[in-house]
Amino acid sequence: MNRPDLRMDLNLFRVLEAIHTQGGISAAARSLHLTQPAITHALNRLRELFGDPLFVRQGNRVIPTDTTRTVIAEVQLHLKGLQATTRMQPAFHAAALEQQFSLGLRDVLESIAFPPLLSRLSELAPGVRLASRRLAGGEVERELSAGSIDLVIDRRLAGGQRLSAEHLLDESLVVVMRRGHRLAAGTLRKADYLAARHVAVSQLGEAVPLDVLLTQDGRPRQIQLLCQTYFSACQVAAGSDLLLTMPRSYAASFSRLLPLATQALPIKLKPIPILAYWHPSREHDRAHAWFRRLLIDTIRRAPEFGTR
Repeated sequence: MNRPDLRMDLNLFRVLEAIHTQGGISAAARSLHLTQPAITHALNRLRELFGDPLFVRQGNRVIPTDTTRTVIAEVQLHLKGLQATTRMQPAFHAAALEQQFSLGLRDVLESIAFPPLLSRLSELAPGVRLASRRLAGGEVERELSAGSIDLVIDRRLAGGQRLSAEHLLDESLVVVMRRGHRLAAGTLRKADYLAARHVAVSQLGEAVPLDVLLTQDGRPRQIQLLCQTYFSACQVAAGSDLLLTMPRSYAASFSRLLPLATQALPIKLKPIPILAYWHPSREHDRAHAWFRRLLIDTIRRAPEFGTR
């Protein structure tokens, strides 16, 4: 006897169809990527729903009862119909988007990415709005999971394996100083670099990786000023004798605006990988997929990242 008061769960009918098609609980579990206890639990709920055993064991297989043979064709038909609806989505048109995307970007990437990105959006999707904020590395997974941030572009994150990611490029560091600085001519030596005074950037108060490395090596820099952004640090470097170590791409951008000279960093460091991160649940969101491809391609094509 049917139990209409039981809560209906469409996944139960996927289990019914899988057991019928595969001929057993173990095979059904493998086909649905579920555990055998999960399949057994679903089958027990189905038995209660239909008031019938639905399958009886015969050797290594289970045989459908009369009730199952009566309903299985309708179950399979409706499951196919539901699957078909997922392929009947309307065509995606970026120009029709009216949506805000929240981004987690460093000020370096805001300066480089936003001008060309907004130009592209004005052509392709004028209804798209952007909001950018800075996140600490430990906040990224939580914010992406909560949906408060759509896309993060940052250095490689510790513990980011549970996120979807794409490598964009590898960044390197250079040293900038005012034009006419005594260290601007010739090759910058490590001894002169370490003897000089510096302005450094720490946006969230975190330790600067370069200084952690130098301190461990017993040769720390002389940091006279710690700024929150490269924008202010570049202005300080352009008007003083302080050296600023910063990403090459951003240095190339600011050297066109301020009287800055650039030198190679006289310390061997591995390139810094820059990645885009998003939550796996957004993987097949068509608006999200379109926008993240646009943003990633815009960053990769930026002239600053071609300056090597």
